[in-house]
Amino acid sequence: MDVFDAVVVGSGFGGSVTAFRLAEAKLDVCVLERGKPFPPGSFPRSPHEAAKNFWDPESRLYGMYDMWSFSKLDALVCSGLGGGSLIYANVLIRKPESWFVHESFDGGYEHWPVTRADLDSHYQCVEDMLDAQPYPFDVKPYKDTPKTRAMEEAAAQLGLEWELPKLAVSFGNPAVPGAPIEGGEDNLHGAPRHTCRLVGECDLGCNFGSKNSLDLTYLSAARKLGADIRTHCEVRSFEPVPQGFLVTYIRHDTSDTADPLAPPELHTLRAKRLILSAGALGTTYLLLRNRSAFPALGPALGTRFSGNGDFLGLVLKARERSRTRPGETEPRLLKPSFGPVITSAMRVERDENDEGARGAYIEDAGYPEFLNWLVEHNVLTMSNRVGRFLLRRGWSQLTGTARSRVGRQLGDAMGKGLFTATSMPLLGMGRDVPNGRMFLRDGHLDLDWEPAASDPYFRQMNKTMQRISQSVGGRYASNPLWWLNRLITVHPLGGAPMGRHAQEGVVDSFGRVYGYPGLSIADGSVMPGPVGPNPSLTIAALADRSAVRMIEDPGNPTEPS
Repeated sequence: MDVFDAVVVGSGFGGSVTAFRLAEAKLDVCVLERGKPFPPGSFPRSPHEAAKNFWDPESRLYGMYDMWSFSKLDALVCSGLGGGSLIYANVLIRKPESWFVHESFDGGYEHWPVTRADLDSHYQCVEDMLDAQPYPFDVKPYKDTPKTRAMEEAAAQLGLEWELPKLAVSFGNPAVPGAPIEGGEDNLHGAPRHTCRLVGECDLGCNFGSKNSLDLTYLSAARKLGADIRTHCEVRSFEPVPQGFLVTYIRHDTSDTADPLAPPELHTLRAKRLILSAGALGTTYLLLRNRSAFPALGPALGTRFSGNGDFLGLVLKARERSRTRPGETEPRLLKPSFGPVITSAMRVERDENDEGARGAYIEDAGYPEFLNWLVEHNVLTMSNRVGRFLLRRGWSQLTGTARSRVGRQLGDAMGKGLFTATSMPLLGMGRDVPNGRMFLRDGHLDLDWEPAASDPYFRQMNKTMQRISQSVGGRYASNPLWWLNRLITVHPLGGAPMGRHAQEGVVDSFGRVYGYPGLSIADGSVMPGPVGPNPSLTIAALADRSAVRMIEDPGNPTEPS
């Protein structure tokens, strides 16, 4: 049996940071990641490959999109080496100081046992490691990004704070799209990298290696320091034993020759310290499944779930004053596919007239260019235009017209593409009410969450997005799921929240599980409420703080053997 000073379950923002820090302290570390590596160039783009890019091992699907569906909410998370960094939009925003709250609300409360001052130095460490920098909006071709300009102007009109947040993206110095990154192949994949090509593919995985994702940064550094990183390894159970923990996992055989009826291989490790970093859903699920081995876990397990206020809105068919025809308007190009997925953000403060409207962030959003083709050239619309073109050509043949140039007719058949060029998604996130509870139902993870408690927050979000749409000259469409009392989140949080004692939280402010020395949690499950802005940076900063305490604590079971 392999024995380690520490075993880290998961390679997302909590697990990668923790593994690097412990390896840096010369501890013997093993990282268990259920998903597979995704080197630059390996992210699917074809329909055939994309259809297989989901996580469902029972169906022999080992892709990176792991979709969970509950009665009131759907959640999308990632499976792969590097966790959510493979598909997130790179945004690194520090949690505002005033949002580390200690407040009650109907049906519960939100109490943060850490402060902004506790995290600032760790925020800085993560930003440095991920080489975070704002979108270079002051130089060409970046300053020609229409969606960024539109958001800046809208924020000024509405009196909202606007910023170019730090992004974990390589733009180059000087910034040049698509330039080779010097020494870019020095990563655990050995793959060359290039600066951002401004194609809006961040959420599908960056095939150019422009994202400073965790596999290219923290995990590459951890491996150089000796960390044992194992992919295709899904943890099923763990239990405390004298001087540590036993961890049992299965190794997925993803080869084409694997026997689908063969039982998966079982492996067991022993570790002095165990760090769970499988995400808010994964870690909570593992703890609930293995609760019999940890009877001292308190009543907070499964509680404080939040979707971080995730909300989607759409700006449609924006228009602006015509530069050539006074008194008239013309289409306003927003071009959401140009640039990284997110370039800017505006902050919405609490509404003094509505106590439940607790503040939010709204960000521009982009997507790959091929989605524009899907929208503009759907079967019905395209068939109508092509039909008109064929009728014109048939009429020309019957009448013997002499016009042989048909470029304009072909252009008409293609369409002008103005709907997608003048429309743009808006991504909202913020401080919804963390009143959800996760539990097991017939062995499966389930969620009891009532979005009605967050109605004031979502009303504030919807109203603000509508004002933004109007300020850029567009119509507004909210997420239709909201009207059906259903939402989708890509930032699930909570389930093993931090608290001041075992009755209030599963872990303390350093991620240490109450009642079980050596067992820690480092991921979004430890949040006692919503982060507000994109939570990745705060998850990583808390993990950095936790790992530093593990190393400095004189009674730490992770001291080198």
